[in-house]
Amino acid sequence: MTSEASTLEVSGEKTAQTNLSPKEIVAELVRRARAAMEAYENHDPERVDDAVRALAWSIYKPENAKFLAEMAVEDTGLGNVPSKIIKNTRKTFGTLRDLLRAKTVGVIEENPERGMVKYGKPVGVVAAVCPSTNPAATPVNKAMMAIKGGNAVIIAPSPSGQITTAKTVEFMRAELKKSGHPEDLVQLLPAPVSKETTQELMNQVDLAVVTGSQNNVKRAMQSGTVAIGVGAGNVPVIIDSTADLDDAAEKICASKIFDNSTSCSSENSVIILDDIYEDAIAALTRAGGWRCTREERDKVSEKLWIDGKLNRHVIARDPDVTAKALGLAPEAEQSKFFMVEEDHIDGKHTFADEKLSLVLTVYRAKDFADAKRIVHDVLEVTGKGHSAGIHTKNLDHARELAADTDVVRILVNQAHTFGNGGGFNNALPFTLSMGGGTWAGNTITENLNYRHFINITHLVTTIPEDKPSEEELFGPYWQRYGK
Repeated sequence: MTSEASTLEVSGEKTAQTNLSPKEIVAELVRRARAAMEAYENHDPERVDDAVRALAWSIYKPENAKFLAEMAVEDTGLGNVPSKIIKNTRKTFGTLRDLLRAKTVGVIEENPERGMVKYGKPVGVVAAVCPSTNPAATPVNKAMMAIKGGNAVIIAPSPSGQITTAKTVEFMRAELKKSGHPEDLVQLLPAPVSKETTQELMNQVDLAVVTGSQNNVKRAMQSGTVAIGVGAGNVPVIIDSTADLDDAAEKICASKIFDNSTSCSSENSVIILDDIYEDAIAALTRAGGWRCTREERDKVSEKLWIDGKLNRHVIARDPDVTAKALGLAPEAEQSKFFMVEEDHIDGKHTFADEKLSLVLTVYRAKDFADAKRIVHDVLEVTGKGHSAGIHTKNLDHARELAADTDVVRILVNQAHTFGNGGGFNNALPFTLSMGGGTWAGNTITENLNYRHFINITHLVTTIPEDKPSEEELFGPYWQRYGK
């Protein structure tokens, strides 16, 4: 490191620096990360789990969870404190459960019958690009997965969430130090965060994992570095004729209002079958929804998007603030979310698009086939590959929706925000980053998890020959078409 004067914040520390270029700044962070990996006891599963627990405790600790939640809302202006406390603790607890049950270093799998032994090894230095919507929970979530794989991680925060993420990294480093692990296993891209330094970070590491801006995802994919990006959400959910309407409405409400709809898993559209339409609307109203009039619908349309962009005075705001900003009736301020009924699907910056707000689009479907069509068309606007859902007692409808819809996740009778990223009552891994497959331009078709942070060496020994006859393999073809 040079000693010429200016200041570079590295992982919460201040170090004398010259006016370094982004390339030089990142090179120093990567050097420190590699040195930390050399000192990390990542050959020892117990020590690895000890480090993972340290990171989890840094945000799960009640006073830290509350402090970071309050800081995040103040820092970004997005979401609400109670939800962020839940996010900081619930996601961390669930992820810790998953990681402690997994083998990632040393021998991770043995299959003597197949003559196969698998060894888990680190991928190297990881860049974790994180969004403003989760400036505390996502950095810890990614760091836990990276450290579980024996890696070091450098976190690139969103500029609007940088203060919160810096404090989060400070907490993580403190717990690592307390438990005897190298602090530089977790570092922070220094302020001021820019596209240039974030890009340089993605260029120099061994793996870039990007959540948030689709521009960042695209640039990561073009960086030449192995990259994992996740797609945009815009969840459409069907309520069919067999659904428990009050149960569906309560779950949709709970999910929609969580953290004021900052989650990519939040329901953005509800498609209701014609024969139960009014009953379902009534249930949603009982759950806390406000049914906008046609005039109010036009006001929402005018205020939600300004010059082709979501209005920052509306997105992720409390319901009373949202109602006032949208120009709704005073009574609407007492509601929890706002329903806008639509009879057609337009393109970007319309009610079919992701809204990141307490506005919920409602479509009326003639029948189940029509409901599937609406889901398809909504996802073609935004969110293809991510998720969809259904409230039903007819599992054939759920299976049909899963078979016909190009998304990674179909949730049945669940609140999306509490199920999409893993739940204690479903089998999805806990995460804050959800891949959408090639439909979304992503390299993964599952929830981001520890498997994406390890390389695997396969030790292969011989087994009894497993070579079928030509007749076994070609016989059916020969019988149909001849030789």
